[in-house]
Amino acid sequence: MISTFDRRRSWIFVAVAYGISIALGLVIFFNGGLFGADSSGLNPAPFATTLLMGLMFAPTVANIATRLITREGWSNTMLRPNLRRGWRFYLAALLLPILATIVGGVIYYLLFPNKFDLSMAWAREMGMIAPIGKDWGPGMYFILLVAMALVTSVTMGLLLSFGEEFGWRAYFLPKLMPLGPRKAVLLVGVIHGVWHWPIIFMGYEYGFGYWGAPVVGPLLFVVFTIYLSAFLAWVTLRTGSVWPAAVGHAAINASALLMLYFVSGDVARLVGPLPVGIVGSLGYAVLALLIFLTPRTLAPIDTPPPPEPKVVQELAQRAAI
Repeated sequence: MISTFDRRRSWIFVAVAYGISIALGLVIFFNGGLFGADSSGLNPAPFATTLLMGLMFAPTVANIATRLITREGWSNTMLRPNLRRGWRFYLAALLLPILATIVGGVIYYLLFPNKFDLSMAWAREMGMIAPIGKDWGPGMYFILLVAMALVTSVTMGLLLSFGEEFGWRAYFLPKLMPLGPRKAVLLVGVIHGVWHWPIIFMGYEYGFGYWGAPVVGPLLFVVFTIYLSAFLAWVTLRTGSVWPAAVGHAAINASALLMLYFVSGDVARLVGPLPVGIVGSLGYAVLALLIFLTPRTLAPIDTPPPPEPKVVQELAQRAAI
């Protein structure tokens, strides 16, 4: 792990990542916007979807470009899976986002029971129910959705999420670690969240008609990415590999709509049940808080344990004699 804060390379990385985000955002804006003629704000236009997939690789491009510009070399890429000693963190990366999404959604529906519809009528009306599950009950269909989220997280979703994580967690996070683990996590979360702002301002995640638009949505999304930053930094630092973060990021994306299927009427995205809402994100908030408050959760795996107290050392020496 890097021992000194590399300000120059950090700024170059951020400049490249932000430059790509702003450029692609402008291209989308001047070519019909993010959603085109879709007034629901749920399905980006095909052209925008293609560019959004490309945008996910901007942090990877920034990683590679910074190394080439500064002649940094290719040490410490965090590409080694380290699966044997880190398999528990892979499992956590896959399952905890799904659990956090469900917890946030359950809290939302407990607070707003009038928004809960077990029949999934709104989802059926919006065409969100796949043909394979049209005749299934809500329980069976929800199990199918969870299974699909798990499969997506380790297939195509993994590749796209790697595009972001090879930049944010494999390169940028280690650069900031000399500032202290918690400060590094906070900074990565804020910078990662603001990186999304060009598309957030075009209706991504929150739409347009919410309270406080267009300011509150982008700010709230930064809070959400701080929660994610704690979780993804934890699985990265404790394995010394970028791959658990890629799995976790893919699981976050794949499970984001799980609790939306039960909503009734208009979706108050600023509140929930989506995990980017104030209430919908509470599952991730609890997860981030546990990581922040538990000792050594954000310590790199190669960090030596703290020295034993002097009294313990003296007792051990006497016992050896």
